[in-house]
Formats: sequence, C-alpha cells, structure tokens
Amino acid sequence: MVLYDIRKNAYYDSVTLMLISKEIKQIEGVTEVLVGMGTELNKELSSNLGLGGEAIDGLSPNDFFIAAEVSDEQVMAEVVETVARLLTQKKASGDSVYRPVTLSAAKGMIPELNLAVVSIAGQYAEDEVDRLLEENIHVMLFSDNVSVEAEKKLKQKAVDRGLLMMGPDCGTAIINGIALAFANVVKRGPIGVIGASGTGTQEVTSLIDRLGSGVSQVIGTGGRDLKSDIGGLMMLQSFDALIADPETKVIVLISKPPAPEVAEKILKKVSETSKPVVVDFIGGDLEMIRKAGAIACISLEDTAYKAVAAANGKSADDFAGFEMSDSEVSKIVSQAISPLKPSQKFLRGLYTGGTLADEAMKLLGNQFGGIYSNIPLSPEYELENLNVTGKHTCLDLGEDQFTVGRPHPMIDPSTRTERMLKDIDESTAIVLMDVVIGYGSHENPAGEVADSVRKLKAKVGAPVVYVASITGTSGDPQGFESSKEQLEAEGVIVMPSNAQAVRLVGKMMHALAQKEA
Repeated sequence: MVLYDIRKNAYYDSVTLMLISKEIKQIEGVTEVLVGMGTELNKELSSNLGLGGEAIDGLSPNDFFIAAEVSDEQVMAEVVETVARLLTQKKASGDSVYRPVTLSAAKGMIPELNLAVVSIAGQYAEDEVDRLLEENIHVMLFSDNVSVEAEKKLKQKAVDRGLLMMGPDCGTAIINGIALAFANVVKRGPIGVIGASGTGTQEVTSLIDRLGSGVSQVIGTGGRDLKSDIGGLMMLQSFDALIADPETKVIVLISKPPAPEVAEKILKKVSETSKPVVVDFIGGDLEMIRKAGAIACISLEDTAYKAVAAANGKSADDFAGFEMSDSEVSKIVSQAISPLKPSQKFLRGLYTGGTLADEAMKLLGNQFGGIYSNIPLSPEYELENLNVTGKHTCLDLGEDQFTVGRPHPMIDPSTRTERMLKDIDESTAIVLMDVVIGYGSHENPAGEVADSVRKLKAKVGAPVVYVASITGTSGDPQGFESSKEQLEAEGVIVMPSNAQAVRLVGKMMHALAQKEA
C-alpha cells in the first residue's frame, strides 16, 4: 500500500531530504519511499516511482511530504517517526550558530562580508546573485539550471564591478585558505589555480599538496565559462586577479578545450604576464598553448608536477609514466590478470567525477576498440540506453541522467554501488573507479566502495580486477591513508593518480589481448 504524510508550509533542504530517503528505504517493510518538497520535479519522480496520487499533485514547492509504499500502517508510523528523528538531528547539528535569513541581517552581523555562496533552485538564483553583486559581494554560485543568458549578464556585471562570479554549477574553490563546497585540505603556497572543472581542480590541487607545495587561491569558473556564449569572462577576470596577487607565483588553468575564439583571448593574456602559466585544456591543442609561452600539460597529474616544478624555478618533462618502476608495474599487471577467465574481456569505468571520467577515456583512446559512455568522446560510442552497457564502458555518474531526485554520487555513493552490482558480471575483466574525498563528499566513500567490492566477490563467480585512485589529501576529513587502507584491504589496486590508474588499466587490457592471442 502507498501511504502519505504531508506537512504544509514546512521547508527542508533538498539534499538533506534525499539522504533521509536513502536511510528510510532500509526499514523492513518499506518497498519504495520518497521524502521531499512538493516541487514539479519531485511530483514527477514520485509518479515514476509508483508513489504519485492526488495527495501529491496538489502540493506546492513549500509543502513537505513523505510518500511510501509499505507493507502496513505500522511500518508507515515507523517511517514517519524515523523521518522526524532524522530531521531533528539535522536541525540540531546545524543550530549551534545564528544563521541570518536576509542579506542585510548577514551584513549587520559581519560588516566586512565580501563573498557569498549561493545554493538555491536555479530559476531563483539570478535575482539573488544580482543583489549580491549590487552590494559589491563576490559570489560562488553552486546552483545549476541557470540560463546561459543569465550567466552572461551576471558575469558581465561582476567584471564591470571588479568582482568574481564563480559559476553557475561551480563546485570547487579555495579562497584565502578556506575550502568552499567540494574542495580538499590543501596547504597554502605559491600556486594559483583557475578551474572550469570541479573534480579536475580537486585532482590537481590535491596532487600539488602531496608533492609538497600549496595553493594561494583556487577559483572556479563554472563549466560553461569558456564556451562562445560566455566568452571566458570569469577565467579572464580571475587571471587578472592572480596576476595582481603577490602571493601567486605560478598560475594554473584547467578546463576542457575552450571555444577557439575564447582560447585565443586567454592565451593572449598568457603571453602578457611574466608569471609562469601552466595550462591543461584537457585533450586540447598542446602546440597552441606552447606558442603562447605557457607550459602545456598532458594530464591533470602532469599539470600538478609542472606547476610545482615552476614554483621551484625548475622545468619539468611530461610525466607520462608511473611513480613505481617498470618491473613493479609489470608484476602488478601479471598478478592481476592471471586469474581472469577467457570470457572476462571488458572494462567498466564507474566515475563520480566527470572530468576524471573524461580524462580516463582520452588517455585510453581507441586502443582496444573504443569506450561507450554517457559522455562519449565521439557520437558513435554514446550509450543509447543507460541501463544497457556496451562492451567497454565508462560512466560519469554525476551527470544529470543519474542524479534526478537524488544527491550527486560524491555525496551519496549508492548510485555507484547500484551500478556496480548491476553492471559487473562474468564478462567484466577490470573495474576502474575514482574515490573523491574532502569537504562536501560522503563521510567515507572508500568504505562504500570496499563494501561494494566485498558484495561483488560473493555475487560474481569470476575474479575481477579493481583499480582506483583517490583524489584527496592526508588533511581531508576522511583521510587519504585511511581511505587507501580500506580499499587495499578488499584487494583494490590503488594508484597515486587518476592518470596512473588509467595507464595501469591500459597495460592490463593490452596484456589480456596478448593472453587471448
């Protein structure tokens, strides 16, 4: 039976409610459940889950509801009680300090306030950000679903006022040593980073920290900034800020390849500064970057190595190998693939970070037949049905197709857990994964992966090779070393970077092909 509990004009944060839905689903006697606000998206989701009805259809976005398919009314009573308890816990944990509810109240409390993080429904974000810019406050816009027209208007206003407008859909920044949204605990240092990619920026900054250096500022631009429609407004604005910053000795730029006319503007500015500039236009034209006088990079890891070298006044060759010796790599490859059966041929890449998934496919290329994906490198490898994987597959589980009505998989790894249990079978040879730790991420993503691997060992009759990398530092709340230990305890091969993990998988796939021959 489907039962409801509805509370009019009771607002709760959507991410909190999605995480509560996950916990409620574990109650015995609950077949399906949705805890949410009465938005159009949640109404559609409830219908898709078989939980819709007139009670839900009449709700407004300010109304809270629980819709659950349960075995009886007693189970529903337990659901309602548990939701109330969890909401009380969340509220108590967040009520230790006063939280002003208006901008004027916030400025009254902190007169020197000069940066705001905006995370509200995208359709309401434009007006709020515009008000903040009017008050000469820098903005990090976490919200997505903001129109291109609104983004350009807001960024132009920010540029005119000498402000930052990071976003929309900006997930990573470190400003004056303070990590915002999804970011890692990284030492302060001489390297300034501007990124149009969240997990790409996290990978580079974490590796900079692990290589012994640190960052001055980390500025996110949002993924659309370098498209023709926006024109690189925020990357150019941020570039000027880092050029003027005395603490920044080296500037790093990270993005997917910009629109040609935007790349020209950015590289012109590169040629006008005396500071070393390290550029990773992921998969882009390296020679064009070099001609502008910048240091071109072949991977996110290579970017970190070259930035640290430049900060130390040194040059660096392309880092295209491994930290370990060739003999150690060969030993790992041989031991990993030797138990595999002839039927085990395929790669499964299951990523929570979109840039890391994109980098993996670009590094692997078509060397063993092409990789199917929801973010394919070429149209012929686009998955027509996300529920049916191709021969070799690499998924970005953070894309909208997988996050409707649920948190991003960096917050809630159950999306990947479900795909692992569904996609990995007797035909799978190797599983490639990222584990992203730090602020904003799940409290123990490595533990979730380890638990999934443990379950899969019991489910899949054939041995499977698991290869992962950890994006993060020893200072992160989850702990780099602890995360690595949990993965290795379940037999996961943990490499020092995404690039090295991908290269190792490439060697394994080649060795498998030779084994078949």
